[in-house]
Amino acid sequence: MGKEIIKLEQGWKQLQEGITKLTNILEGLPNEKPFTSEEYVKQYTKIYNMCTQRQPYNYSKELYEKYRETIQEYINSTVLPSLRARYDEFLLRELVKRWSNHKVMTRWLSGFFHYLDHYYTTNGSVPNLNDVALTCFRDLVFKKESSRVTDTIISLIHKERDGEQIDQSLLKNAIHIYIEIGVYEEAFEVHMLGDTSSYYRRKAASWIEVDSCPSYMLKAEESLKRERNRAGEAGYLHRGTLRKLVERVQQELLVTHATQLLGKEDSGCGVLLRADNVEDLSRMYRLYHEIYEGLQLVANVFKKQVIGEGTTLVQQAEEACNSQAANKSSGQEQAIIVGKFIELHDRYMGYVKRFFMNNNVLRKALKEAFEVLCNKSVTGISSSELVSTFCDNILKKGGGSEKLSDEAIDEILEKVVYLLVYHRDKDLFAEFYRKRFSRRLLYDRSANEDHEKNFLGKLKHQFGANYTSKMEGMMADLAISKDYQRSFEEYLHENPLLKPGIDLSVSVLTIGFWPTCRSCSMKLPSEMVKCVEVFNEYYSSKTKQRKLSWVGRCLAFFKGRHHSSKTKPKKLSWVFSLGTCNIYGNFQEKTVELVVSTYQAATLLLFNNSERLSFSEIMTQLDLDHEDLVRILHSLSCAKYKILSKEPNTKTITQNDIFEFNSRFTDPMGKIKIPLPPIDDRRKVVEDVDKDRKYAIDAATMRIMKSRKVLGHQQLVLECIEMLSSRTFKPNPRVIKIRIDNLISQDYLERDPDDSNTYRYLP
Repeated sequence: MGKEIIKLEQGWKQLQEGITKLTNILEGLPNEKPFTSEEYVKQYTKIYNMCTQRQPYNYSKELYEKYRETIQEYINSTVLPSLRARYDEFLLRELVKRWSNHKVMTRWLSGFFHYLDHYYTTNGSVPNLNDVALTCFRDLVFKKESSRVTDTIISLIHKERDGEQIDQSLLKNAIHIYIEIGVYEEAFEVHMLGDTSSYYRRKAASWIEVDSCPSYMLKAEESLKRERNRAGEAGYLHRGTLRKLVERVQQELLVTHATQLLGKEDSGCGVLLRADNVEDLSRMYRLYHEIYEGLQLVANVFKKQVIGEGTTLVQQAEEACNSQAANKSSGQEQAIIVGKFIELHDRYMGYVKRFFMNNNVLRKALKEAFEVLCNKSVTGISSSELVSTFCDNILKKGGGSEKLSDEAIDEILEKVVYLLVYHRDKDLFAEFYRKRFSRRLLYDRSANEDHEKNFLGKLKHQFGANYTSKMEGMMADLAISKDYQRSFEEYLHENPLLKPGIDLSVSVLTIGFWPTCRSCSMKLPSEMVKCVEVFNEYYSSKTKQRKLSWVGRCLAFFKGRHHSSKTKPKKLSWVFSLGTCNIYGNFQEKTVELVVSTYQAATLLLFNNSERLSFSEIMTQLDLDHEDLVRILHSLSCAKYKILSKEPNTKTITQNDIFEFNSRFTDPMGKIKIPLPPIDDRRKVVEDVDKDRKYAIDAATMRIMKSRKVLGHQQLVLECIEMLSSRTFKPNPRVIKIRIDNLISQDYLERDPDDSNTYRYLP
């Protein structure tokens, strides 16, 4: 005989007895005993038999649905009412308990209905029993109660953030339910993160108004530490929340209020830097270093602080010059700002290294700040001229460097080169520096030749050999000139009849190395003509086919062009603007040695033969321009030392003035220097530099096009700017376009027939 058929109603009635016992155990009824093995096997066997009967008595599908209904009924009748009756922590405790019971119930029922998982769920492509139970709890409990549960958890987190003690294990167990059910991110994390932003937004708004920058950062650091603990290994939040949580706190506490926080006048970044506050600055670096582009926020304030402090220094320098009625043409007083910029740069670079771990973002901010400061003018004097004047004061005799050691001077010059990197017009500095360098060399004003060479070496290393080639040539000229001077003295010793009666020192120079200077032609007095003739004769015996520049010490500055060996020999052009003369004035009281320029000496020597001379007579005898003669006569008759008397006795020079030697002049000193009024040659320097820049742009353009052959206008301009900016100057794109058009007109380049913005190189 076959097995007895078990009907669905009959079998389910017997199974419900076991299910009822299970729910009684879960609810903790005191009289309910645990399942015995026989009872467990009986439940399993009953389901097995009902699922293995032949159709139409195979109840696998019906039992699968009964399994779902059993769980749903238990949740609706027992779980939900118990949750809805509780609030706050009690709600969480009940939820944790009910979730634990649900997992126990699922484990037992899955055991009873295990045969369904083996065959029915696999072959029928339906969720397995555990998934069904999980879905029931998620849909029936969390969809209805999750908002209350989430609000309760967030409320407890608030209490902990405000310093109250909470049951962290309860929170961890409750939050873990979200994770197990698979709704952690959408049902909890997104709400918790949003509330975290709101919480710290309120805190930040309060703290920023009342707390100093250090106090605020300390609170922010403590807050971040606590939030990391909440999502750390020992915390109750999922570890995947850590990064998101920290970013929210950083955004509200550190990013949103960065400008206001770091820029606080009484306690911000600038104050901390000036106070060398290591602890708080290190904390600032730690806090912002962890934020994406966080250090850029610090760098912006840092840059603003540096520019602000540097601008204040410039303003103070201008006010000092104005209040002292400083001579703007000299630039001596204004050049002091360069030393202050060096000190400022040293200080802030020290901050970058000490407090910000030499971070590239802060170094870039410092660089950008000094690119602004180092290109500011002071009372109309360009930064390039100021730096050249500063270097001149360091390197010349009497410039104040005598009290400094060689190491200190070398260090200052090294820092000057570092500042020059920030300058846009490095070529303009080179030209101003070369003019002052030439005066130090020609007038023997250099305090130390080694310092001069070292500085040129530093410039050469930083900006290339072309940058210093002319200045190195100037030094080489002076070395050769010393040999010429010794040879000339030997020549006069061997030919005593040729001695001109005046001590003469001459420097032989290469005109291409030396800066041009404003000069004018002049008829020499007879006393000076002899000197010129003697040196001409000497030089003719030494060189037959060369023509060079001359600088006469104690007489005049001689300047001529250098020609090749095919030029006619010994045709010299004499220019007197940089010459000096020491002459003796025999005054009634005593004889005084006068150190004057060649022009002044020639003017004074006229009075050896005439007691009184008019302005026009002096102009005729010397053949000088009106403007130059006015400067000369003003220095001799209207300035501090009145070597000449004039009629009328006014402070200005006119064509009707009469001059005579002031025999009553006296001075406590036995030797005095009478300077000529300085000539403002800045415009000439700038014009020369602009002319050289055109050639530099042409050369750079051709170098690029020769390599690239075909190139668009915009790319050519960018590459030209990049090539020239690092070494000499930053060219103006408009000037580059003009130079490109000039090269096209000279058939070095051509425009593409199909695209006027594209250029082609013409070999």
